[in-house]
Amino acid sequence: MYLSGAIEHASDGGTGWRRQISAYLEGELRHAVYDPAADEKKNLTDEELAGFRRWKLENPSRFREVVRKIIAWDLDRVERQTDYLVAFWDESAGRGAGTAAEITLAHRLGKPVYLVLGMERDAASGWVLGCATEVFGDFDALRAFLLDKYGHPVKRSTGGRGDGETGGEDTV
Repeated sequence: MYLSGAIEHASDGGTGWRRQISAYLEGELRHAVYDPAADEKKNLTDEELAGFRRWKLENPSRFREVVRKIIAWDLDRVERQTDYLVAFWDESAGRGAGTAAEITLAHRLGKPVYLVLGMERDAASGWVLGCATEVFGDFDALRAFLLDKYGHPVKRSTGGRGDGETGGEDTV
C-alpha cells in the first residue's frame, strides 16, 4: 500500500502521520507499506538529491528534470506496486499537487483510496473527495475500518508439534 500526503509543504516533511500509520499497517495488518517521505533517494543521483530543492529557484530547468524523475517514480509505485492508497488531505497537501495526482491515478486505476481529512470536509477539494473510496475524519476511524476490511487471523504457535502445524489461531 502507498502513503500519500504532503511532503514539500508539511512542517515535518510528512513523516509524523506516516510513521504512526505505517507501524499499525505493518505490525497489526502485516501489510507492506511504501512511504515516499522515507524514501527520499528514490532513483536520484547523490547530486540530484543534494541539490534539487535549491534548484527550484537557482536552476528551474534542472529542478524540473529531477522532479519529473520523482513524479515518474512515485506514480509508477502507485500504478504497479500498490493494492490500495491511504492519503492524508490537509492544507499542506492542498498547497502541492503530488497528493492529488496520486489519489487521482489510484482512483482511475480502480484502486481503493482511503482518505483521512486533516480539515473540515467543506474545505477539502471536491476532486479529491470524488476520487476517495472512503473518507475518514481521523486515523482512528481509518484503523478501525482497515482492521475490519483487511484484518485476518494470524497463526501463532501454541505448542510446536514439530509438523509445521501451529496448533491454533489467534486474531490480531
